[in-house]
Amino acid sequence: LALNPWDVVLCISGTIISCENAIVVVVIFYTPTFRAPMFLLIGSLATADLLAGLGLILHFAFVYFIPSEAVSLLTVGLLVTSFTASVSSLLTITIDRYLSLYNALTYYSERTVTRTYIMLILTWGASICYGLLPIMGWNCLKDPSACSIVKPLTKNHLIILSVSFFMVFAVMLQLYVQICKIVCRHAHQIAVQRHFLAGSHYVTTRKGIATLAVILGAFASCWLPFAIYCLLGDYSYPALYTYVTLLPATYNSMINPVIYAFRNQEIQKVLWTVCCGCFSSTMPFRSRSPSDV
Repeated sequence: LALNPWDVVLCISGTIISCENAIVVVVIFYTPTFRAPMFLLIGSLATADLLAGLGLILHFAFVYFIPSEAVSLLTVGLLVTSFTASVSSLLTITIDRYLSLYNALTYYSERTVTRTYIMLILTWGASICYGLLPIMGWNCLKDPSACSIVKPLTKNHLIILSVSFFMVFAVMLQLYVQICKIVCRHAHQIAVQRHFLAGSHYVTTRKGIATLAVILGAFASCWLPFAIYCLLGDYSYPALYTYVTLLPATYNSMINPVIYAFRNQEIQKVLWTVCCGCFSSTMPFRSRSPSDV
């Protein structure tokens, strides 16, 4: 096949995604203290994004060096599984943040650990099921007219994935709205109790809302164009449209480590210890918690 520049860009994007998230996975896996629910969810997100990056690389390699229908189904199944798990992991992190604020007194309990494991099992179970569909026969290799904008996925399969995404996005939006309300209420209560000025309350609230807007805005701007095009597009449309909307979706896996992992105090300390141990005990870090927004 003639080398498609868009495929090269996706492969480069997959390489960057893999490197970033591999760091997070290694740090969490080899640090015994990172077994709290918050780190388990971050690790799940990083694992999903790592698999997504590897899937992009493998898809490029197999398409241009080992072309095969069976291998194509495997790589597409891996991509569907990993990206579905990535989006679902973002939802679980949002739920965890909301519950850490709403049930602050009971958050650090065995129930939270159990709930986290249940969410992880549901997340990966559903993602694997979605990814196995093309391999189990739900593909358009024998019926090109049933193909979606992402071959060999069928149009119905992609519609289910898109509708699932919009449902996840709606739940995340609602939860972040509730988080904003709780943050504003807490900031106001602290300001009243400590006799802070109204300006301090305003600044604290504005920072919290701005951070939430960045988190949700980054997620929406990356995935919404592709999700909408999956519903409206057709297999007969130019492949350029698919690449233009799919590439920003991969960027979400690129920025997730920055938003959810590298901003965490404990992960920062470990990274500084590994990269530059002499600064590990002197670098100033801000205290963060699962509900930090």
